[in-house]
Amino acid sequence: MIRPDAPILLEIQGLHASVDEQPILNGVNLTIRAGEIHAVMGRNGSGKSTLSKVLAGHPAYTVTAGSVRYQDVNLLELEPEQRARIGLFLGFQYPVEIPGVSNLEFLRVATNARRQERGDDELDTFAFEDLVRERLNVVQMDPAFLERSVNQGFSGGEKKRNEILQMALLEPLVAILDETDSGLDIDALRIVASGVNQLAGPHTATLLITHYQRLLDLITPDFVHVMAAGRILRSGGKELALELERTGYDWVDAELARQPVEVP
Repeated sequence: MIRPDAPILLEIQGLHASVDEQPILNGVNLTIRAGEIHAVMGRNGSGKSTLSKVLAGHPAYTVTAGSVRYQDVNLLELEPEQRARIGLFLGFQYPVEIPGVSNLEFLRVATNARRQERGDDELDTFAFEDLVRERLNVVQMDPAFLERSVNQGFSGGEKKRNEILQMALLEPLVAILDETDSGLDIDALRIVASGVNQLAGPHTATLLITHYQRLLDLITPDFVHVMAAGRILRSGGKELALELERTGYDWVDAELARQPVEVP
């Protein structure tokens, strides 16, 4: 729901970033308020996933200009683990496997780190097991997956459900989901989308990065942004995603010609 008077949770201004001295982001501007769902769409190579990784603090990316404010904090000054502790969550396009690390223990340690940051009491093993089994219902996940190593041997859909389970436990203020629909069949997509919808609320915000309208049929965005050449070219409501579905991105090249890349 669009609430112009809602507090700003994330404000990106003139963000430029590179990897191996190759510019990827070229002046991203985006403001996200509490209660909003934003979707970023665009061709491959437009900078969508780079934006998510820069916000999460991936060390391979260098910010060369611009600012990112998370509430009243300069996000770019924080280490990745600090960003996670204060409520920024990144759901990966390709969740990694961590052999030898219990999924249950991983979730417990991460959840308690987030609770500690909020000033909440740490959950002991028994209390956490009660909580995690309750949250399993959000993603319709078999409790047996808690006893396995993190994502090891999980299918693509199971890995994405595990990501949303993490989100349900960590209760982030801003959730960034990088192509969470990638590799999902219809049933898994519905379950993941349902989980995202259940976890969205008036005090949190969601940034969806996606190629496809099919995800936005299940999660209705307040704003849709089209990204190209490392910046946002056009923004609109959910009707913009429907237009893209009909017309594709042929208009992007003409638009880029009219809007030359900013040099910091």
